[in-house]
Amino acid sequence: MRVLAIAPTSFFADYGCHVRIWGHLSALIRRGYEVRLVTYPSGRDRAPVPTVRPPLLRRWPVQVGSSWKKIALDAVLGPMVWWEAARFRPHIVHAFLHEGVALALPLRAAGIPLVFDYQGSLTAEMTTHGFLSPASPLRLFWRGLERFLDRRADVILTSTAHARDALRARGDLPPHRVLLLPDSVDPTVFRPPRPEDADRARALRERWRLPPDRPIVAYLGLLAPYQGVDTLLQAFRLLLEEAPSPRPFLLLMGYPFLERYRGVVEALGLTEDVRLTGPIPYDEAPHYLRLARVAVAPKRPLSEGAGKLLPYMATGLPVVATDTPAHRAYLGEEGYYARADDPRDLARALRQALSDPHAAARGRALRQRVVSRYTWEHAGERIEAVYRMLHP
Repeated sequence: MRVLAIAPTSFFADYGCHVRIWGHLSALIRRGYEVRLVTYPSGRDRAPVPTVRPPLLRRWPVQVGSSWKKIALDAVLGPMVWWEAARFRPHIVHAFLHEGVALALPLRAAGIPLVFDYQGSLTAEMTTHGFLSPASPLRLFWRGLERFLDRRADVILTSTAHARDALRARGDLPPHRVLLLPDSVDPTVFRPPRPEDADRARALRERWRLPPDRPIVAYLGLLAPYQGVDTLLQAFRLLLEEAPSPRPFLLLMGYPFLERYRGVVEALGLTEDVRLTGPIPYDEAPHYLRLARVAVAPKRPLSEGAGKLLPYMATGLPVVATDTPAHRAYLGEEGYYARADDPRDLARALRQALSDPHAAARGRALRQRVVSRYTWEHAGERIEAVYRMLHP
C-alpha cells in the first residue's frame, strides 16, 4: 500500500511534532508500506523516510508556531503535493496538522481516503503563539475553517484522550471517526544509564560544566512561554531559595528564543544554577537525559499532546509535570503534579520528586508503562488497522 504523507512544517527538526511524524512513518515503512513525505523546503531529511520538498525557498526557515510565512509556504507546497500524488498514486493520504488537511482536499475529492493526525486546535495554536488575538473577530473565521477541515478527514487520530473527547463532544463528527493514537518512543534508544555510558556522561558533564555533586533536573523541548519555561525558571529560583541539600541544577535543553531565556536566567540570578544548551539533536538526547535525576514538563496547553514525556519515561526518570489530562494519561499515579502557571506549586512538586526515597521506583514503573503501551511498533499497529479499515 502506498501512503502519501503531508507535513506542512520544516521537517525534520528536533522537537516533538517532528518526532511523532518521523516515528509513525518509520513504523509504517518497517511494516512494509511504501511512504512518501511532502514537506517544506527547509529542514533536513531523516532516514528511513523518503522526503519530497519544493525546490524553492530552501533557505527560508520557519519559526515554530503560526505565521504569515507558513501560509506563503503552504501555497508553495500545494502544487508539490498534487504533482507527487499524480506520480506516486497513493492509496492513502496521511495529513499532519490542519494545513496538511487543507492541502489534501483535492486528493480527498478524488476519492483517496484521508487520515488526519490531529496535534491540537488550529485556533488555539494561533492564539497561543500570538498570531491571533483572543478578541479578534477573525477567530470565528478560523474556528469555522478548522471545523470544516476536521470534517473532511475520514479518520482523525488524536495524540491525547482529552483531544479525542473534545472533538467527539462537539457533535459534528461521528465518534467512530475520531480515534486515540498516543505518542510513542523507542525504549531501546531512550533507556536508563548503564556502566558503558560512564565515559560519555563524563564528557558531557565536562563540556557543559555541570557540577558533579548537584542533582540535575532536565527539561528537553521547545523554549517558549506556552511550554511553561518562564514558570519553570521562576519555580527553580523559589526551590533554591529554600536551600535544599544538595542544591539541584537545571539543565534547560531546546530552542528557539535562546537569547530571551538567557536574559531571564540572568535576571532571576540563576546563572550559576541553570545551563542552557540550545537545540539538542534527537540522536544525542538519550545521552543528555541519562545525566538527570528528575525530568520536568511544565507545558500549559490542554489541547496539545505531551510527547516529551515519553523519552523521560523510557529513560526511567521520575517526572514532574503540570496537572493536565494529557500528562495524567501517560504518567498515571507515578507522576508528580503541579498546577499550571503556578511557580510555587511547581517548586513544591520538584522538591517532592528530588527528596522522595521512592522516586527511582516510580521512574522504573514509568519505563515499564512505555514498554508495554507506547512504542513506535504499538503506534504502527494502530495506524495499520485504520488503513485497512479505509482501504481493505
